[in-house]
This record gives sequence, structure tokens and C-alpha cells, in this order.
Amino acid sequence: MYQDLNLFISGNWRAASDGQTRGVSDPVTEAQLGTIAVATEADVDAALAAAEAGFAEWRRTGTWERAAKLRRVADLIRERVENIATLMSLETGKPLAEARGETGAAADQFEWYSEETKRIYGQIIESRTADSRMSVIYQPVGVVAAFSAWNFPALLPARKMAAALGAGCSIIIKPAGEAPASCAALVAACHDAGIPAGAVNFLTGNSSMIAERLVRSPIVRKVSLTGSVPVGKEILRLAAEGVKKVSMELGGHGPVLVFGDVDAEAAAEVCANTKFRNCGQVCISPTRFYVHDSCYDAFSARFAEVANTLKVGGGLEEGVQMGPMANRRGLQTIEELVADAQSKGAKLLAGGARPKERNSGFFFQPTVLGDVPDDARVMHEEPFGPIAPITRFTSYDEVMTRANALPFGLAGYVFSNSLSVATRASEDLEVGMVGVNEMLLATAEAPFGGIKESGMGREGGSMGLHDYLEPKYIKMKLAAVE
Repeated sequence: MYQDLNLFISGNWRAASDGQTRGVSDPVTEAQLGTIAVATEADVDAALAAAEAGFAEWRRTGTWERAAKLRRVADLIRERVENIATLMSLETGKPLAEARGETGAAADQFEWYSEETKRIYGQIIESRTADSRMSVIYQPVGVVAAFSAWNFPALLPARKMAAALGAGCSIIIKPAGEAPASCAALVAACHDAGIPAGAVNFLTGNSSMIAERLVRSPIVRKVSLTGSVPVGKEILRLAAEGVKKVSMELGGHGPVLVFGDVDAEAAAEVCANTKFRNCGQVCISPTRFYVHDSCYDAFSARFAEVANTLKVGGGLEEGVQMGPMANRRGLQTIEELVADAQSKGAKLLAGGARPKERNSGFFFQPTVLGDVPDDARVMHEEPFGPIAPITRFTSYDEVMTRANALPFGLAGYVFSNSLSVATRASEDLEVGMVGVNEMLLATAEAPFGGIKESGMGREGGSMGLHDYLEPKYIKMKLAAVE
């Protein structure tokens, strides 16, 4: 069912202008699933021209008509959930239940922004004089170049596509080459819902060439990226040359603060189940567990128990709870981080190796490390995989200093039954999002994003729409009435 993918430009699916393709691999079997078209510079230029023309039409489409079309996109995604989820599971290896949930979350983005597009409110400013009027209106920023990652191949592009289209922008979306079919399915839903030709375009191929050509083009006025910190810095440098509006959701290293007043075993169950979701390949994944010394033993023991019970396998296998990593380079990094932590004195509480029963695929056991020192690589390098490093703390000031020591600032988590502790900790953590006794943060109606080197701007919620709008102040002098 996994089909070869072409480019989508000006309302049509088409091969690369030179016919070149590249393979897409199954992370479960390592076999080739299909191919993607490798866009040429001419193809990128064609997409830019299409997006420019599409913007001219889409920005003048009435808000209620835009809303109806975006709502239709949401409906189509939900009607096609089984097909999209299966494609997603094939290209990422994630369990089918998780893929279904992500597909539904992608549909939620289009539904949310179908409603928000009707609520782009301006402002009336009271004038100092009786013969003048002052107001602020919001207008779409223009053509958007958007780049998404492979770990959530439907939700991440949906956040960008729905918000951009809701604001009246056109968009060129470049998904990750490891998992492009989920995004292609969203593009197809946009086309089938009546989004005009050129308003949505889809490019695959050489990421560096496509990004540089899009970002440097004067046609593009907004850039949105979900990716790594190094890639984000390079895109920022390119965008600065054209003084373009930018939003970025980059890497994280989510600290979890577990205070001594909670049910340690219950907190461990929540943390473990969240940590190993999507094989730990989640930008807001909890990745550093600071546990109060008084409940450390109970927490770490229960965490390891949960890890040892998780069923690991291919996403389409019955009852699987954790799939493989997306690629070999990530698997090798995880192995290095585990070895480094153990060499520095960390205790292996669960996992720590590839499953012996798997002869192929990028699988790694759910891994729990105890008493991990702060100088271990896993404590300051984002562990984008199924590793949970746990360490102890004794005082509030100590743990807050350690939690805020990194340049990342995406998400953080607090477990406490004390209103005072929970309030102080959620305010003191240097992150863009905090979960208190809760770890599932992402939802269409809430702003998603980080601070420091974890990015800028927000996706989701009303704030997400404004990242695709520009305010315009208008002052009008009234002629005298005769």
C-alpha cells in the first residue's frame, strides 16, 4: 500500500524534472518501502512560483469559505485515518494505536484553525483628535516555507499547514525524507477539500538545497521549522539575510522534578509510559528525571518494572507498545550514551541493549539508568530515544539549578501534591511549557514551543495563528463635512 511519492506543485502530482528518486526504508525490516522524488532547483523554483500565485488567490478567499475548506480537510483526514495511520506505522515503525492518535491530532489542527480563521480580530485605537481614526488590522505574512521532522510526520506538518492556511498564507511544505507519506496524505486532503492550486505545495529530496533555495528566495516571507538546534541555527542565519519572519521548534531535554510528597510509584508509571512513547523520539519527551532522595528507590524500581513489561516490536504487530527507532544513526547514538553513562558510574536498571530476538530493524530495549551523574553525556545531550536517566536531589534550590543548567528550554515536568511547590517550580523552570502531575502537553488549542536554544514562536492555539500574520497600523485623516 506504500506508494512511490511525487512532488505536488500547483495542484498536480509530478515527478522530479530530471526523474531522480530516492528510497524510503522500513525501520522494522530495513527493506525499501518506496521512493520519493528528488526535487531539482527548477522544481523548487516552480513551487515558489506556484505558491506566489496561490497566495494571491487564497488571501482573497473569504474567511468563512477558508474555514469551510479547512474543516473539510479535517473531516477527510478522519475519514482516512486507517490508511494514514498504516502508512505512518510503516514508515516510522510506531505502534498503530499511536499512529491513529497522531492522525486524529493532525485533524484537530485543521478543525481548530478552521474556527480561528474567523477570529482574526484587529484593534480600534481611540484617536486624540475628532478628525482622525486609528486602527490595526492583521494580514497574512505571505508565502511560507515549512520544514518538519520525521518523529511526528503528520502532526508536525499539520500544525504548520493549518495555521498558515487559516491565516490566508500559501505554503511549501518539506517533510523529512524518512517519513514523507503521512504529510503527502495531508496535502492530498487539502487538494480534495478544494484548497486552490498553489496554496499548498509539497517538495521532497535534498534537504539542504531545498531549504537554502526556499529561504533565500524573496518570494518566501515566513519560515517555520521543526528540527534540531544546529539545523535551526543555520536556517536562522539564512532567514536573517532576508529579514524573514521565523518560528522554530527545536530540540529539548525535558527535566522532570519528582518531589517527596507524591506517590512515587504512581508517578513512575506515568513517567515511564510517557518516556517510551514513540520510542522516546519526542521533542518534549521527559529526559532527565530528578527524584527526591526520600522516594528515589521506590520511583526507580517501579520505573524499571514498567520498562521491562513493555512489548517491543513492529508497529503493525498485535499488542506492540514500543516500536523501533527511526534510523541507524539514532540507534548508534543511543548505544553510545548508555555506554558513556555506565562508564561514569550509572547503574543499569532495565534494558541497555538491542533485543536479542530481533535480527533486523533499529530496535533498542526500553532502558532505565539509575544514579546517573550530571557529567554523563545523556544528561546534557538530547537523548532522542528510549533512555531514561534517573538521579537524586535533596533540596529545591539544588534541583532547580541543575534543571535549568542546559541551553535547552522546551518542556519540563513537576510532580508534587503541594500547591506551593508546584506553583513555584512551574514558574521557575526555564522552559516554554510545563506539565504539573501531567505529561501529555500537546493539543491543538494550546501554544506549543520553547525558549533559549529550543526555539522561538508558538504553534497551536491562538498564538500559533499570529505567527503567520502581520499587524498593520492605519491612521486616517477625515475631511471636513460641508
